[in-house]
Amino acid sequence: MHQAYVLGLGQSGISAAKLLKADGWQVTVSDSQASASLEQRKQTLESAGIAVELGGFPDFAKIIESGQSVDLVAVSPGVPWDCPAVEQARSLGIDTIGEIELAWRYLKHIPWVGITGTNGKTTVTSLTAAIFQAAGLKAIACGNIGFPACEIALQVLHKQLQPDWIIAELSSYQIESTQSVKPQIGIWTTFTPDHLNRHYTLEAYRDIKASLIDQSAHIVLNGNDPYLENFGAAMWPKAIWTGIDDQVVEAIADGAYIDKGWVKFRGEPVFPISHWQLLGIHNRQNLLMSVAAAKLAGIDAKHIDLAISNFQGVPHRLEHVCFYEGIAFINDSKATNYDAAEVGLKAVKPPVVLIAGGQPKQGDASAWLEQIRQRAIGVLLIGEAASLFAEMLKDVGFKNYEIVETLENAVQQASYIAHSRAHNHPSQPLPTVLFSPACASFDQFANFEQRGDRFRQLCQELRASP
Repeated sequence: MHQAYVLGLGQSGISAAKLLKADGWQVTVSDSQASASLEQRKQTLESAGIAVELGGFPDFAKIIESGQSVDLVAVSPGVPWDCPAVEQARSLGIDTIGEIELAWRYLKHIPWVGITGTNGKTTVTSLTAAIFQAAGLKAIACGNIGFPACEIALQVLHKQLQPDWIIAELSSYQIESTQSVKPQIGIWTTFTPDHLNRHYTLEAYRDIKASLIDQSAHIVLNGNDPYLENFGAAMWPKAIWTGIDDQVVEAIADGAYIDKGWVKFRGEPVFPISHWQLLGIHNRQNLLMSVAAAKLAGIDAKHIDLAISNFQGVPHRLEHVCFYEGIAFINDSKATNYDAAEVGLKAVKPPVVLIAGGQPKQGDASAWLEQIRQRAIGVLLIGEAASLFAEMLKDVGFKNYEIVETLENAVQQASYIAHSRAHNHPSQPLPTVLFSPACASFDQFANFEQRGDRFRQLCQELRASP
């Protein structure tokens, strides 16, 4: 029996282990951590005949020396591609792949839309899947969104599911450990610095994303992204470009664009832009990339129109939570870097009471800080980044900030500031409370979803309070 090792006991790792077990492999899962929740997962997998080792990764050299075989090492996205155990497996010539590459081996007979980018990819993935589904296609969103790709592969293996398309959101962590994933359509949404603590250089991060696009049969690129415009034009002369401003539109008659109130693809009207409900210029860019993918897949304009007219956006990305005494509360927990937070600020109507902070990331904060200066009447700072952000705001001359440490304090204080402003300036527009952290969540929360859910819950409690 072939022997496989899965590194990482998150959802992706569990799905990979179950897939391999179902296909007749002997499977051992290991995780470098040990905790009560991992212990619970261990018991569940062991009852299904999958061995689990916690508190460290295997020494593959010793395993091979002892006479045992190691035929495959499958690596979860959360495990760095350059961690010692992964590097050892590769140096020993063991077939070492990521979870997405493993899923691809079982799903490569199905066409994929592969979507990557620093920001925007979740919205593009969700919207693309919605359009394909409106056309009657069995299109499954997976990868960095929804189900792990190996979960889909397992259902296909068991003949419980027969998708027409796989719509895969692929992060750099997932792409760097793939070798042969070849999407029918590859979409690159945006490119700005991110994840440099893992990829070290901007070029390495870029090249990982480019490797997915390079393997795609059809390529869709955001013509409004300055970096992609320069880099992509030289790399992929046959790419389909999207654009929302006149200068770009003139150059992309072959792509998707907005002209005289209509979304057009290759010159043909698809639907009126007035049917699109989401806030922000960035969401129009996201829309055009999804439309380009749909048209490349042969989907009729009527199905695209139906899907985009009903699309409500994705949770935690400029999600309208509620009105509280006329003040809008917006959940943008998915803004985990400066660029995403800048986009969030630009999308909502000023004046803004901003809640920001969390686990800080590397990157250029200057454009974000400039938007704060232009649009915010107050900034409430939480988490690890609070003192850093306070210094940054002070340096650009913005004085209306306060360190409040927790999200609970921030929501209460934001409500107070917003309502005071509304009371004292009744002739001016009502403020908006925007939770757009510009940070990772891992200092105080398990992930950005849990963080956004907590913000939503606090807003609902605010409304319910006497």
